[in-house]
Amino acid sequence: MTRSPFSLALVGLIALFTFTSAPLARAQDAAKDTGTNQQVTEDDVIAGTMNIDFKTRTNLDTSGDLKKGSAAIGAQDKYNFALNVAKTTEFAGDILRQPKLFSSVLGRTKQDARLAYSVNIAVLNPRDLKQKKNVGKWVGEVAMDPNTGAYKLGEGASPLRIAVDAVGKAQAFTDRFGGVLVGKAEKKESLSSRTYNRLIGGKTVSVTVKRSDPMSFNQIELAKGPAEVYPHTYVNGRLDYDYETGNWYTDGIRFKYNLDGRDYEDVVTGSIKWVEDPNRATNGKGYYEFNLRFNEDKNKPAQGEGAAFDAMSGEDAFFAVDASIPCMTGRIEYVDTFISGGTTPSSSKITYHLNANKLTKQQIVNFFKLWMVCVGPTNDE
Repeated sequence: MTRSPFSLALVGLIALFTFTSAPLARAQDAAKDTGTNQQVTEDDVIAGTMNIDFKTRTNLDTSGDLKKGSAAIGAQDKYNFALNVAKTTEFAGDILRQPKLFSSVLGRTKQDARLAYSVNIAVLNPRDLKQKKNVGKWVGEVAMDPNTGAYKLGEGASPLRIAVDAVGKAQAFTDRFGGVLVGKAEKKESLSSRTYNRLIGGKTVSVTVKRSDPMSFNQIELAKGPAEVYPHTYVNGRLDYDYETGNWYTDGIRFKYNLDGRDYEDVVTGSIKWVEDPNRATNGKGYYEFNLRFNEDKNKPAQGEGAAFDAMSGEDAFFAVDASIPCMTGRIEYVDTFISGGTTPSSSKITYHLNANKLTKQQIVNFFKLWMVCVGPTNDE
């Protein structure tokens, strides 16, 4: 009998535990109970907090040696987080980002840009989530080119990688990230219009973005882990930012991987809508509302099931959640503190509440890894 990816995920995680024989036996029973169920429908499959301190916006150069408005040498933005992913994996630690700095007169490089990860990885016993075992780290650096906006995942001084220790019967391994992420454009004059379409119950609804700024994924490689059931994955596609609304759109992010000898391709489409609190100027509140659909073309609802969307305007229908399709929904909530006299955040307190509807654990973990690779562009103003 061929095991499902979800069942394999539980077995892989259980192999990482060395608590006592009794909890391990109970966890093995839990794996057997999953049967052939391959999908998860549950709230808070990515949940926890992130705190960002934008030191590069507040600790500015006062020496006069750097270009006007530059951050001070050594100033770094710090992304500190503790996030539970797919209920049985925890990522906790820091990501540091520093900009490239140039001398004021000759424009010589005084500091290279880099993104550095130091994240602890733990797994939780599926039968008793109070039991947690640290199994490895997500570490290394990403080389950044501010001229092109490129984040070169495979070219850091220390390779960006997931390194997992040998625990119990599970062998140690190290697997690297790779590829190129091209962030939001430095120069905005060349931004172009783009239209995004969505088919709902036989009806096509569209949203046109006048200034679409693409963040592209060029053969990005997501390292496997923390268990073997979360395989090395290749990602291509784009996620586009709308400067007028703060929304993100995608007409196709493709994740390709092999699991248990079978090739998979997940195509993610949809939107991430920015919603500001009416009193954001004083309370700093706002949130991203997720509506990302997985393999929408393969999971089209039966004819006539789109009637619930008929009364909506085109834009409302575009952002509406269709629970008949596998999707990731929920919110990432922000409470920002602004630099005095402006609307640029000096720090952000962020809470994750992302939900899965008919998603596999592999789909959830893959999306999380990609989102953490994009942590800079997705939190820039």
